[in-house]
Amino acid sequence: MRRHRLGRRKFLALIGGAPAWPLAARAQPNSMPVIGALFSASHAGSWLPAEAAFRQGLRDKGYIEGQNARIESRWAENQYDRLPALAADLVRHDAAVIVAFATPAARAARAATATIPIVFTTISDPVQIGFVSSLSRPGGNLTGVSLLSVEVGPKLLELLHAAAPSARSLALLINPTNPNADVQSKTLQVAAQRLGIQLHSVNASTIAEFDPAFARVRELNAGALLIAQDVLFNTETRRLAELARRHAIPAAYPDRDFAEAGGLMSYGADLRDAFRQAGIYAGRILKGEKPADLPVIQASKLQLIVNLKTAKAIGLPLSADMVSIADEVIE
Repeated sequence: MRRHRLGRRKFLALIGGAPAWPLAARAQPNSMPVIGALFSASHAGSWLPAEAAFRQGLRDKGYIEGQNARIESRWAENQYDRLPALAADLVRHDAAVIVAFATPAARAARAATATIPIVFTTISDPVQIGFVSSLSRPGGNLTGVSLLSVEVGPKLLELLHAAAPSARSLALLINPTNPNADVQSKTLQVAAQRLGIQLHSVNASTIAEFDPAFARVRELNAGALLIAQDVLFNTETRRLAELARRHAIPAAYPDRDFAEAGGLMSYGADLRDAFRQAGIYAGRILKGEKPADLPVIQASKLQLIVNLKTAKAIGLPLSADMVSIADEVIE
């Protein structure tokens, strides 16, 4: 597999101050602080390198597991209803800081404690969903990184439509149990209307529902498939890419692992860099900074990755313009 890197964009962090927040659960100076890591996903797939990036962020701030910190990891295995109990367990372990990966985990952590600092990663606007008062002044015990995948969804739909311009009907694969499902669906329906195309929603909340979902896409005669951002889908990018190739459906997803696994294209922020930033923020909090003083980082480094090998395999001729605007092309 050969890749051409054609361009980059940058991450932009908003800067600002905020009122102090009491960190009641801060570890004592002479003890080894406990870092709670709450994952909505299963310990597999694209989350393994993302988790490694989180640990790298901690190392960047001088915290190494087993030497001067202890990491307590909890994985919900894509079952969101397990998150409240897992978050409560981290509180019982006297975590000095909880890092909650993805919106469902952040919601559970927020409900479990109002005093322990929480660093989140989320695909939504954290102000809109009530995590923080503002991006520059979070104002509470939460801060973190926003991937803004909901906001970039319409752009990904536009790019997929440009890749398959003859398709007047597209499908949206979405997990109805995701807290962002309604927002994602409504946002994309508006974008589809603006493009003059019909967008059919197809649900899948478990791996067992993937095959029936793709069969439904074929029944709808959808000319392309947009996969909504979701923890389960992040874990199963390779399986989803294989299904799209098997059904010869041009498919797009916000995470680069999808294109690397054989999906047609991806457009979105770098999940691994977001996890690294979360680790850095956790380290800064352990050193004494307060979440209310740490502005939410917005991921503005958005990359379009196109897999030409997949395009050829499914018989989709991509225009030269489409290839030229890609940040990375996989051949």
